[in-house]
Order: sequence, then structure tokens, then C-alpha cells
Amino acid sequence: MKLPKKDIERIAELARLGITEGEKEKFREQLSSILDYVGELEEVDTSPIEPMGQVTGLENVIREDKVKYEVRSEEYEELKKKLLKNAPETQDNYVKVKAVFE
Repeated sequence: MKLPKKDIERIAELARLGITEGEKEKFREQLSSILDYVGELEEVDTSPIEPMGQVTGLENVIREDKVKYEVRSEEYEELKKKLLKNAPETQDNYVKVKAVFE
């Protein structure tokens, strides 16, 4: 199956690629051969094969969230004061930074 030149130009446009005439012909041949190969793969009978989501056998490991250490409220307040003292500018107990959005 030989792809038309206009299809290659459209693919290049969608991918925002500036390609030369020589590259268009090269990509046309390469994409055509890829599509021919995919066509061959479609002829293979895969009906006895069960669909798979993944092949590694790995599973998600979910752990319970646990507190590693607790900070008492007075320790927290002391730590917050130290951190805010090092900030160049603060407002309402927060570090003030330049606006990210206008």
C-alpha cells in the first residue's frame, strides 16, 4: 500500500515538522512499508489468545499510611516561626512569593 504524498504532508503538518521533498518521499516509502507489515499482522489468527493488560506479572503494592513521627503543636509553631523568619517576605503566616498567574 503506497501512501499518497498528501497524506505524508498532512502527517508532517500535524506533527509540526518541516520536511523537504526528498524527506517526503523517504517517509512515504517507510510509512508505506510499516503499514504493509501491520496489514500482514492483521492476517494472523489471534482468536485463541486471551487479551492481556500487561505481561510482567507485577502488581500494585498498596500500603497503609502511617505517621512516622508526631509533632506537638508547640513544636510545630516554633518550627514554623523559624522557617518564616528565614523567608524574604511573609504575609499572614505564609511565605509570600511573586504571582505565578496574572
